[in-house]
Amino acid sequence: MSQVEESIKVDVPVRTAYNQWTQFETFPEFMGGVERIEQRTDTLTHWVTKVGGVRREFDAEITEQIPDERVAWTTIGGEAQQAGVVTFHRIDDGTTKVMLQLDYDPEGVTETVGDKLGVVKRQVTGDLKRFKEFIEHRGAESGGWRGQV
Repeated sequence: MSQVEESIKVDVPVRTAYNQWTQFETFPEFMGGVERIEQRTDTLTHWVTKVGGVRREFDAEITEQIPDERVAWTTIGGEAQQAGVVTFHRIDDGTTKVMLQLDYDPEGVTETVGDKLGVVKRQVTGDLKRFKEFIEHRGAESGGWRGQV
């Protein structure tokens, strides 16, 4: 397994950042390579991705969700093996640190080489920067799920 850890400060309150992150179907608006996400239940999402010309479909189960603190997930079935957690840290009333940790298992020679070259790390860094732009430009979340898992 490989691991990526990245963080970014966003100029919105913790509640706003967290609420937006729970709107999984908006991820294609700021995550490169994510074509579509369907929220099937409170804890199950279906992902369609295309990265480096490789298209994958998989389900991810939310294993832990604590409002304004964290969302953790793991893939179940499908064409990708990964697990991760995103945490939200209050810096002040209007600033939040968003931290993402992703554990993934590259498959085949192409993904292994890409992993060694830092492709996934750059993708995660770019996704967090686009999340920052997305949420700061909006100034408010597009929705939010406040349940706990």
